[in-house]
Amino acid sequence: MPTGFWHAAADAILLLHLLFVLFVIIGLLAVWLGHLIGWQWVRHRRFRQLHLLAIGVVVAQAWLGQLCPLTVLEQWLRQQAGAGQFDGSFLAHYLHQWLFFQAPWWVFVLAYTLFALAVLLSWWWVPPNPGRKR
Repeated sequence: MPTGFWHAAADAILLLHLLFVLFVIIGLLAVWLGHLIGWQWVRHRRFRQLHLLAIGVVVAQAWLGQLCPLTVLEQWLRQQAGAGQFDGSFLAHYLHQWLFFQAPWWVFVLAYTLFALAVLLSWWWVPPNPGRKR
């Protein structure tokens, strides 16, 4: 396959990774803000379950010492393109600067864990609507 395909696939995974991160971060902010201004959609049970699952997966990976599968896949695609781990397009260059930074592993574990605790506390502060009764 041409290297352009591999670069485009890696960029697509990077974009998906960014969207996942934004969902986790903005999801919690939306719940808090929505509670304050009366948005009912932030209490939607499926949204809240998906949000909790997303941060739960991140925390589990961190506690197990595992890299995010999206990161691993993107790196593999870039290797297939013959690029270094984080070489790529203009988009990839700037998204990488935002998504990936250097810190000891324990910093990530602590940050993800504290964020997950904030998500869990929001279930108490802004409880989701009860599921449908059948």
